[in-house]
Amino acid sequence: MSVESLLIFAVALAVAAGSPGPSIAALVARVLSRGISSVLPFLAAMWVGEAIWLTCAVFGLAALAETFHPVFVVLKYAGIAYLAYLAWRMWTAPVASAGDALPREDRPVRLFAAGIAVTLGNPKIMVFYLALLPAIVDLANVTMTGWLELVAVMVLVLAAVDIAWAVGAMQARRLLKSERAVRLANRFSASMMASAAAAMAVRS
Repeated sequence: MSVESLLIFAVALAVAAGSPGPSIAALVARVLSRGISSVLPFLAAMWVGEAIWLTCAVFGLAALAETFHPVFVVLKYAGIAYLAYLAWRMWTAPVASAGDALPREDRPVRLFAAGIAVTLGNPKIMVFYLALLPAIVDLANVTMTGWLELVAVMVLVLAAVDIAWAVGAMQARRLLKSERAVRLANRFSASMMASAAAAMAVRS
């Protein structure tokens, strides 16, 4: 693919990915409540999910995605349910004074599954790849090499955007020293997570 096409794709993706939505809200809430290391499986799943949507668009599988729309609806509501569960866990998390205020991390497999569900069920991401991407990139002429280039650019852009959000949340988390501050952060994170679930639920 031409450098110009890849740059246009990168800019459009950065704008779309950088705007707050269910995935970003879930990411920030997770980092605020558990730290940046616990979010890595979730991040990886988000990138894999977006790669799946990109592949669907590039190889003309938009019609197939529409055919199996009920499957993506199930994934959407599975993601909503898990976000709501995480919000409840954060809201009710115990607060301890010795810096051990956070509950134990969820298993990486569960976090990865949640990230996949949130990404594949997010209408914002679906619209970008299946509706907007064809207007940005000439998908009819994308070769296997072009697809690999798009995936590479996608990973680089998403990594930069998501890690920037995660680092910002981590810096905020380091300021939380008192029990009251940790409790407020947990409940703020729970509210963000619940809002992400609600945003996914109301979007068609």
